[in-house]
Amino acid sequence: MASPRCVALLSGGLDSMLAIRILQEQGVEVEALTFKTIFTCCQDTAAQAARNLGVRLTVIGQEDDYLDLVRQPQFGYGKGANPCVDCRIYMFQRAASWIEQTDSQFVISGEVVGQRPMSQKRRDLNLIAAQSGLEDRLLRPLSAKLLPLTWPERRGLVDRERLYGFSGRSRKGLIKLAERFGFQDIPSPSTGCALTEKLFSKKVHDLIQLDPDSHRWDFELLKTGRHFRFNTSTKVVVGRHETDNRMLSYMHERPKSRSKVLMAPENFAGPVALVIGPPEEATIRYTGGLLLRYGKDYDPGDARVLVVARGETYVDRFARCESADQAKTLATL
Repeated sequence: MASPRCVALLSGGLDSMLAIRILQEQGVEVEALTFKTIFTCCQDTAAQAARNLGVRLTVIGQEDDYLDLVRQPQFGYGKGANPCVDCRIYMFQRAASWIEQTDSQFVISGEVVGQRPMSQKRRDLNLIAAQSGLEDRLLRPLSAKLLPLTWPERRGLVDRERLYGFSGRSRKGLIKLAERFGFQDIPSPSTGCALTEKLFSKKVHDLIQLDPDSHRWDFELLKTGRHFRFNTSTKVVVGRHETDNRMLSYMHERPKSRSKVLMAPENFAGPVALVIGPPEEATIRYTGGLLLRYGKDYDPGDARVLVVARGETYVDRFARCESADQAKTLATL
């Protein structure tokens, strides 16, 4: 008789690693999934964890419907712009479709009752299982003894007595279990999601509220540079360092770019800036002022900035910069 097989959500964190090892200890074969979105940053960690656990890992990218979820989550946001319940439902729906593809019978995750306030209250765990369509084919090995009996337990694929009843935010019991399993490196707790960060969330909410035509390009741009809201229809993004400058130049030239103008210092050292929105003269002057604010070694009487519109370069056109002090009146996101 073939060994039972499950699909596991693997973030690379301690909880998901423990969930997999618990099932491996019971002879269950595991197919691991990790999700790559423009807001997450843990794929390298997940890959290393998969190697350590000896499981095959598949990376699944987001579809455009994920951004619709971020714009208008059915179950609301956390403290930032994190739609955690909707996000978990989305991930488990994708995992459910993976069951048949991998000849698996159920899905597991490392969720712990009460560990995260936005998505791991008991009622949230029940809601996620129901809304994802998995129902009782979703097993949480770390808290299973605190939750209703699941399908793999009833079918004898998993021994409930060898599962656990962890709850709350303390990691002491989880770390002891990891040590018992012989884990060499115990990951530090991390959400890995930029949507939970206060400053990044401010940029996200600004984009959602003031730019209904935004698409993937706009959300990707949020990760780069300093963002300034010039008015309700126009935003300026200024590079913080050379890596940002290169990325902004790349974003300006990308297909579906919504950057109207790229600006860069002509005769002094300073950052690159993008104008998203109507490139009016007042916007150009203020953007020039921002380049002075973050630039250096310029002559206040002869600070020149090159203006590059999409499709054409104004080789001999330079914006008249407002002063660096005037640029400080812009609202930083």
